[in-house]
Amino acid sequence: MKFMRQDAGDLKDDRRQKTNLNKLQKKLRRNMGQAIADFEMIEEGDKVMVCLSGGKDSFTMLDILMNLQRSAPIKFEIIAVNLDQKQPGFPADVLPNYLKQLNIPFFIIEQDTYSVVKRVIPEGKTTCSLCSRLRRGSLYTWAEENGITKIALGHHRDDLIETLFLNMFYGGKLKTMPPKLLSDNKKHVVIRPMAYSREKDIVRYAEGQNFPIIPCNLCGSQENLQRKAMKEMLTQWDRQFPGRLETIFSSIQDVVPSHLVDRKLFDFTNLSQLSVASESEPIDGEEILRLDLSGKDA
Repeated sequence: MKFMRQDAGDLKDDRRQKTNLNKLQKKLRRNMGQAIADFEMIEEGDKVMVCLSGGKDSFTMLDILMNLQRSAPIKFEIIAVNLDQKQPGFPADVLPNYLKQLNIPFFIIEQDTYSVVKRVIPEGKTTCSLCSRLRRGSLYTWAEENGITKIALGHHRDDLIETLFLNMFYGGKLKTMPPKLLSDNKKHVVIRPMAYSREKDIVRYAEGQNFPIIPCNLCGSQENLQRKAMKEMLTQWDRQFPGRLETIFSSIQDVVPSHLVDRKLFDFTNLSQLSVASESEPIDGEEILRLDLSGKDA
């Protein structure tokens, strides 16, 4: 009887875990579907290249995107692509074996960018910036040669917020990773379908699905200390002030150019009371008087 009770308890735990994983999948699916719809990321007949690095983010992106593809009202292709950069110890068989089980088109690009990075970057310095540029160039070239219409990257909402503060603190700019952009050479549309998804949800989902994660530390480079500092700061805020990250993300979705200080973005030179009234909600006489007397919005 003791073993029977233990077995029953195990079955109950399994059912609970499966239920939680299904709820998590629905949440990630809802977030991704909303982001795709809001920014018109995928259109009828698109050939979407899913850039698969072997990390939790790209595995989750591929899994949820395939799930959406099965019930989407439009037809589009998914091709998983990985860049084998010839890092020492890279388990080259992991991704092909996993992708074969999924029965989807995939391609492994083999290009020794690792040697280039190690030759150019001094020992002990972070290689992430150069590595990402070389990786992006290789992926863009393959996309152009194979008729890809959309390039999907696995950045999530936390990445967008971290990048916002990195640019503010270290770059002196108010910008982040956009959910959809045109590449510098104007040849590629890059999309980030997980722009609305939280990293902690992705972590839990990847663990629940037991994805064959490949660590991103094979190059021996120091980690990006600035991004690490941003992540630690935001994690502390999230723990201490629940909802703060949601508010921050909402703020970059509701920008008011007239209440910033960018003269290129808003015509302050020709600003008048009439122009303020015409570009915003109607202002009553009392508010106009208050503006006139104080010289600023109360």
